[in-house]
Amino acid sequence: SENPSVTLFREYLKIDTVHPKPDYDAAVQFLERVGTDLGLACQKVEVCQGRVVLILTWQGTNPRLRSVLLNSHTDVVPVFEEHWTYPPFEAVKDSQGNIYARGAQDMKCVSIQYLEAIRRLKAEGKCFARTIHLTFVPDEEVGGHKGMEMFVQRPEFRALNVGFALDEGLASPSDTFSVFYGEKSPWWIKVKCVGSPGHGSRFISNTAAEKMHKVITSFLAFRESEKQRLNSDSSLTLGDVTSLNLTMLEGGVSFNVVPSEMAASFDVRIPPTVDLKAFEEQVAAWCRGAGDGVTYEFHQKCMDQHVTSTNESDPWWKAFSGVCRDMKLQLKLEIFPAATDSRYIRAVRHPAIGFSPMNRTPVLLHDHNEFLNEQVFLQGIDIYARLLPALASVPPLPAEG
Repeated sequence: SENPSVTLFREYLKIDTVHPKPDYDAAVQFLERVGTDLGLACQKVEVCQGRVVLILTWQGTNPRLRSVLLNSHTDVVPVFEEHWTYPPFEAVKDSQGNIYARGAQDMKCVSIQYLEAIRRLKAEGKCFARTIHLTFVPDEEVGGHKGMEMFVQRPEFRALNVGFALDEGLASPSDTFSVFYGEKSPWWIKVKCVGSPGHGSRFISNTAAEKMHKVITSFLAFRESEKQRLNSDSSLTLGDVTSLNLTMLEGGVSFNVVPSEMAASFDVRIPPTVDLKAFEEQVAAWCRGAGDGVTYEFHQKCMDQHVTSTNESDPWWKAFSGVCRDMKLQLKLEIFPAATDSRYIRAVRHPAIGFSPMNRTPVLLHDHNEFLNEQVFLQGIDIYARLLPALASVPPLPAEG
């Protein structure tokens, strides 16, 4: 006799929303059905062709107050099935109660936990002053450019009158729960080196490869210094240092031809504590130091460095942290090491916290054999069933009259 919330979670996991061809229609239909069953108002916003944001709304008793936004994304990353113990879209539950599926942690669990917490609160006859909106957005796993990034610029988003948002976090292997109040700025940088071509048998001067070697050496030396800084200071987390990885190399046409051009692509994630202008000057200096004909361009350059207040004087944080204290949840405040849709919400000046209530759980997002234990999943519903009343009952703020 499986808990009905777990059954619903597994049903959602079986919907194949994997890139590059996520079945968004099936996901939206499923979530709309659940929302209608809960008596929530439904709205669909097509932000661009084939990309729909579903909004489910639990109206508050004072709609003039700013709302609480519960955000989650419907898409999941690709899988390599040969490395999985169970098929990744069958949501198999083993004898220990571990549910294996792509999206189990990232982040279909949170979507259902929101809904099931609301189901419980409505069944108890609860109602709150502030409206609660749930948004289910596409394309987060490919940057959110045809999802939340477009949605926050639309009148339908502004009409939500958001005061505070919750979005995804990460699992935590320890007893603590990770809470993310900010994110790194993702920079995707492509460096191109142009040099002298010629026959592969000769010692040609000023080649693209020689310049590229200098570029890569500079970038990876910085990578090593940040890695050492992280490893030598136990107070730092991955979110506190700049991560940098060489992810693509391009160039050459034949073994015996020295190419005239080579390119390298780097994925850089920069904490909000770093001066972005100064960091770009450093990138420019590395390129200048490699010689003439070395240029760089950005394929992504996030400049927003807004963070959400975790000061106890902040009414939203006070409500969130107060529930966690009452439930004896140990929180670990961090900068998110990658990027989520929270960055777009913060960029339009709304406070957002990244929080996925999964402790004592290995971090398996994007990994093989992603799973979540059903008891951890159910505990998350308990947590949201306490958080939502507190957030939706935050007293009127000065700006709200």
